[in-house]
Amino acid sequence: MFFDGRFPVLSMTAMMAYHSISRWSGALGVCAIVAIIRPAHADPRAVVELFTSQGCSSCPPADKILGELAKDPSIIALSMPIDYWDYLGWKDTLADSRFSARQKAYSQMRGDREVYTPQVVINGSAHVVGSDRAGIESAIGATRKADGVMSVPVSMTQLGKQITVSVAASAKGPAAMHGEVWICSISKSIPISIGRGENSGHEVTYHNVVRNLLKLGDWTGSPGSWTVPLENISRDGVDGAVVYVQDGSHDRPGPMLGAAYTTLH
Repeated sequence: MFFDGRFPVLSMTAMMAYHSISRWSGALGVCAIVAIIRPAHADPRAVVELFTSQGCSSCPPADKILGELAKDPSIIALSMPIDYWDYLGWKDTLADSRFSARQKAYSQMRGDREVYTPQVVINGSAHVVGSDRAGIESAIGATRKADGVMSVPVSMTQLGKQITVSVAASAKGPAAMHGEVWICSISKSIPISIGRGENSGHEVTYHNVVRNLLKLGDWTGSPGSWTVPLENISRDGVDGAVVYVQDGSHDRPGPMLGAAYTTLH
């Protein structure tokens, strides 16, 4: 189902994610900490955002492809369910109006007014139909040729109930690049039984569904670090987190400069 728009990091290969479990001995008040070290997903070449809807009959093939892309450690795949098809008979149980606004903001920045489902936005710039796997791969290659795209090293470290995000300096010097740093919590797999609308009677599994978004701060080309309590982004079913650095602003999103993914425990 299509929507014509007129309707209303240098790679941190050595970086590791550190997870710790604290156990207190009540009588002595002694904290024993066990660190669990897992390799980070290094060298991401693309952030792929799928704008999808449970009420769109054309979306399930795209939802499946996003699940396949999510298995590729070089791709950070995100599902962003929109809400503008809710009036067709089925209210999307995962939809967020912020995702609808983000999709529209992308179209305004591109100047093409192309807003539809299933739509994939690659590295904050190019868009293709979400069920076009070859088109997605082609767009990944094309967008990576743009200056600065996915060139900034980003890492996350989970320690107890906090996540620390680190963004490296721009290779071109502090004045050459800038952007906003955002963290989003995700649910890796959510099966939904759809009771009405175009997909009535079907169960569709949605992958890497964004459940919350939080701006951490602005990046000005120099190294930066932010710490966020897990309670600020977590909710039931959340088992992963993605951080991205994006040129522009929330209302005027530009190219993706860097990103990182981690599993939450």
